[in-house]
Amino acid sequence: MLSTLLVQNYALIESLELSPSRGLNIITGETGAGKSILLGAIGLLRGNRADTKVLWDPEKKCIIEGHFDISGYYIQALFGEEEIDYDTTCIIRREISPSGKTRAFINDTPVNLDTLRKIGSELMDVHSQHDSILLGSQEYQLQLVDTYAQNNALLENYKDHFRDFRKKQEAYDRLQTEAREIRKEFDYHSFLLDELDKARFQPDEQQELERDLSTLENAEEIKQRINAAVGYLNDPEQSILNWLQSVNSNLNSISQFGDAFAALRDRVQSCLIELKDITAELESENDRVELDDEKIARIQERLSLLYHLEKKHNVASVPELLAIQADLELKVAKVLNIDDDLAQAEKDAKQAWETLQQSGIKLSESRKVVLGEIQDLVTGLLSDLGIPNGRLVVDYHTGKPTLQGVDTVNFLFSANKGIQPRQLREVASGGEFSRLMLAVKYILANKRSLPTIVFDEIDTGISGEIAIKVGNMMRDMARGHQLIAITHLHQIAAKGDAHYFVYKDHSADRTVSRIRQLSTEERVLEIAQMIGGAKPAPSIIDNAREMLSHHLTQQTNYKLDL
Repeated sequence: MLSTLLVQNYALIESLELSPSRGLNIITGETGAGKSILLGAIGLLRGNRADTKVLWDPEKKCIIEGHFDISGYYIQALFGEEEIDYDTTCIIRREISPSGKTRAFINDTPVNLDTLRKIGSELMDVHSQHDSILLGSQEYQLQLVDTYAQNNALLENYKDHFRDFRKKQEAYDRLQTEAREIRKEFDYHSFLLDELDKARFQPDEQQELERDLSTLENAEEIKQRINAAVGYLNDPEQSILNWLQSVNSNLNSISQFGDAFAALRDRVQSCLIELKDITAELESENDRVELDDEKIARIQERLSLLYHLEKKHNVASVPELLAIQADLELKVAKVLNIDDDLAQAEKDAKQAWETLQQSGIKLSESRKVVLGEIQDLVTGLLSDLGIPNGRLVVDYHTGKPTLQGVDTVNFLFSANKGIQPRQLREVASGGEFSRLMLAVKYILANKRSLPTIVFDEIDTGISGEIAIKVGNMMRDMARGHQLIAITHLHQIAAKGDAHYFVYKDHSADRTVSRIRQLSTEERVLEIAQMIGGAKPAPSIIDNAREMLSHHLTQQTNYKLDL
């Protein structure tokens, strides 16, 4: 229910705060006093569009804020779908800046208008005389059936199964598409993989091959240079080693004459040992260097294959080729395993479908059970509301599963004897439609918590005894949830738990609309004026007092019965 409504800088409203009763709230006032402005403000909370023309002061921001107690609304899942924090107290705020920029928030989370409409429509149901869109919607009609049948748990269970089926069916469909694509490329991928498997490349192979090839191709020059170097070092007749050996002998002869000579001798001996090792290694390397044309050819062939595959796969190294090989192995393995994956995915989808069908049947059975009751109850109420030949027929059939079930309902209506019921938008007048909506809402009142209902002059076109019945119906509905009724009938105004009066204040330089809650005596006078005009006779005032006293007595007795 709406616990608080705050309006600032909107149309003729400078600032307003309203805390409606939990029951039936009556709003009255002269034409043009601002009742429609309140509806406009409420409409903004439900996602209606706005512009800067609504600013009372064009230099300031307009703020509309509603605080709602939603503890019994069963809409927590909707908050999850829209990624909004859920709390049993929901705060909706609209802001309109002087520049024309508008913003919307739900529980301090910025939202777009679509999200605001989804949640706002669940919190407030605004019904005006000519508003036939909502009840004429088959989706809304199905919601009414579910509300009457108290199908919340069944419906949520069905929705879970529907989402699960859709998820698994989509996974199966994707896998089928993927299977078709990868099967098309299977032969090609297998060929590429076989080519790389046969090559058996090693990560460092390219560098080793290129180094070995370079050595083999230059073997003759390498051997010549090594032999020359060894000759300089170790020629039998004249070599570096022979000369260094002579140096060592001379220094050894004088090493006894001083530590410096001994140290120099030791260093020369170290050089001599190092050069002998170098000579031996050069001779060993010379032996390893081959003049082998066949080996050159084999390495060149191997490198040619490697370069060819690198170019083919548009890479520049063996590790990259090996990564491609691993990826190809996965792709080929996936094709080999795809039949098993497809079979499992198909099985999962079929099981989810069977579960969905069972869930859909339970939901359908629960809906079908109440259709006759809804028809009979609404038709009976229409007679009480001055449409004695009115008749509601609920047309029902099943079809493909949707998020709402496998059922479609269509409310058909006839207001006259001998006329076949047809769709509401084709046959219902504004007054008939309003009373039909009232009848539908009335039978739902005890089934579950409904959104705050706002009736905008739903009583247009009725009077007398029917007006009293409408007022009694509103009063009964208000025992279960909150109603706000804008009315011009005293029979309805007298039934309210709280009565608000909208008026224009001309005391300042600029006219503003204000609203105030009436005391009991003020209500008596307002009801009397609704009956007899601006200056009602004392008898009319007494009549108004009696009407209000009778209602208050009934209200007290009702509370005592609780």
